[in-house]
Amino acid sequence: QVQLVESGGGWVQPGGSLRLSCAASGFTFRDYAMSWYRQAPGKEREWVTTISNTGSGTNYANSVKGRFTISRDNDKNMAYLQMTSLKPEDTAVYYCRVILWSGAAWGQGTQVTVSS
Repeated sequence: QVQLVESGGGWVQPGGSLRLSCAASGFTFRDYAMSWYRQAPGKEREWVTTISNTGSGTNYANSVKGRFTISRDNDKNMAYLQMTSLKPEDTAVYYCRVILWSGAAWGQGTQVTVSS
C-alpha cells in the first residue's frame, strides 16, 4: 500500500535550519510530483511547495520562497525539504503529499517548532 513517512522535524531557534525527509513506498515514485504542506495550530493546512516528478520544476508559496528548497532522490524514493532562516510563523506540522490515480495520499506529519 501507499505509504509516506516524514521525519526530521524538531525544535529550532529563529534563523535556524532543518531538513525534512519524506520516505515513499507503494507506488512508482519517479512518476509523480511531490508536495509539502503544513498546518499551524488553529489554521487550515496550506500548500508550501511542489517538485515535478523529474525534479526539474519546483514551485513555492510566497511565504517560503528563497528560504525553503524542495528536492528529491528518485533512486531512493525520497523527497526533502530544506528549511533555512526559519521564523516562528513557520511553526507547524509538515506533511508530504502525492496525488495518485486513487486520490491524494498523505504522510502522518512531522512537527516543526521555531521559537527562542
